[in-house]
Amino acid sequence: MAVRIRMKRIGRKHRPFFRICATDSRAPRDGRVIETLGTYDPLVADTDARVTLNNDRIDYWLSVGALPSDRVKVLIKKYGTKGKRSAEHKAAREKLVIERSRRQAAAGKAVAEKAAPA
Repeated sequence: MAVRIRMKRIGRKHRPFFRICATDSRAPRDGRVIETLGTYDPLVADTDARVTLNNDRIDYWLSVGALPSDRVKVLIKKYGTKGKRSAEHKAAREKLVIERSRRQAAAGKAVAEKAAPA
């Protein structure tokens, strides 16, 4: 069985979102996967925060002979364990998590204020 590491689209129309998966090369693009290895969200504004990778599992699949697709190869080269932009990637992901938690807290506060009797 030839294993490929490629992206599987799971987003809706005009809202793309991808999972990076280890898949049998004969399976369709959005078909059955062996293992999910990360995600890619092209709509995130900060380009370094768009990708999440499980580097240990990606390294494993590469060591046993899995071939990454062209797009995934670029992402691994940039943000993998020995990636060129791994430090920037880490900082951008932390910033994104903080921003999202701040946004959720503000939304929760607005809901609580709206629900409180005047």
